[in-house]
Amino acid sequence: MKASKILQTVYFSILAIIRHYFKIGAFAIIFDEEQRIMLCHRSDVDLWNLPGGKVEKGEEPRRAVVREVKEEARVKVQVKRLAGVYINFARAVLRFVYLCEIVKGKPGASDETDQIAYFTLKKFPRYTYPDHQQWVGDVLENPTRFHFKIQSGPSAKKLLKQGKL
Repeated sequence: MKASKILQTVYFSILAIIRHYFKIGAFAIIFDEEQRIMLCHRSDVDLWNLPGGKVEKGEEPRRAVVREVKEEARVKVQVKRLAGVYINFARAVLRFVYLCEIVKGKPGASDETDQIAYFTLKKFPRYTYPDHQQWVGDVLENPTRFHFKIQSGPSAKKLLKQGKL
């Protein structure tokens, strides 16, 4: 068996084990020509987020982010690099954050989103996921660095219900 096949098998085995304990997600940071960041407004709740979502069983996070961006923003992206991995133990979530670029299409709303827009970090809408704001802030502060961080705190939906967002 080739080394690359062995590594791939090990990688998927590790993801399968992690999946028993954590929800795994993959999200994209996409800049426009003015260095603003693409956000999607969810159609099910009044929240803005980076395009992305759940990594399906047997799916690589890198492929999941491409699929999720297509589903949410109707564009094809190319992954430039893994920007960070973020873990919230209290919420049992593990998130892969990728820098991506649009290679085909023009962003538009979908079944999952009712609006797509670009913002500077300082002008993110009030109802933007706090975790996503941190990810973007990390990338803007250290654009070439890989970020590995433990996050804490409740979900954005919980904060919204509590009136804290």
